[in-house]
Amino acid sequence: MQSELELDEGWVSRPLAEEFPELAVSGCVVAAPPPRPDPGVVERLGYLASRFNGRRAVELRREPVPAAYRVFYRHIGLDPDVTRTPIEEAAVQRLVEGGHRSWNRLADALLLALLETGVPVSAFDAAAVDGPVGLREAARGERLGEGELAPQLEPGRLVLADARRPLAGLFGELASEALPDRRAERLTLVAVRIPHVPSIHVEEALWTCCEALAPSA
Repeated sequence: MQSELELDEGWVSRPLAEEFPELAVSGCVVAAPPPRPDPGVVERLGYLASRFNGRRAVELRREPVPAAYRVFYRHIGLDPDVTRTPIEEAAVQRLVEGGHRSWNRLADALLLALLETGVPVSAFDAAAVDGPVGLREAARGERLGEGELAPQLEPGRLVLADARRPLAGLFGELASEALPDRRAERLTLVAVRIPHVPSIHVEEALWTCCEALAPSA
């Protein structure tokens, strides 16, 4: 699977690239899977949950990749002790629920990629994406989605965006129009490389997600 997957490089706005030269956006487009969970992926999630305990949760933030996210959060104005990083949020949910709950094929694949690499992957309905996805700061007056009921974005908030609009807050929620649903035929998967996280981790996150979404043999 790794040899077959071709990753597309996104873009990073000039101000962000100047401030964080290591920032990069990678992605790919894959066929949308059926919603029913894959037994093999569910089994892998169960195995990962069995290896996780309270001690590991405490030590997690000291590991290189989770630690890099905590540092980056502070650099972009987020307190990781208030707004948890994606991997720490998954760890807390594991302790609260006693395991990694299976929701559907896509949610399971995104969780598996996060747990195995520490890197979060975002999934959009490819039909709602206009051109390459990149990273920039939200402009004053922008909303996450269309219409007056769409949430207002704080100016300067980092967002994943296409040629027309913000698609998601970085490490946050997606615009409702870009959310994949049962009608989606293709998915655009996106992962962001942050400072001090090797690119191989980002590539592995996307590969892992694609493998989990691929039709079962």
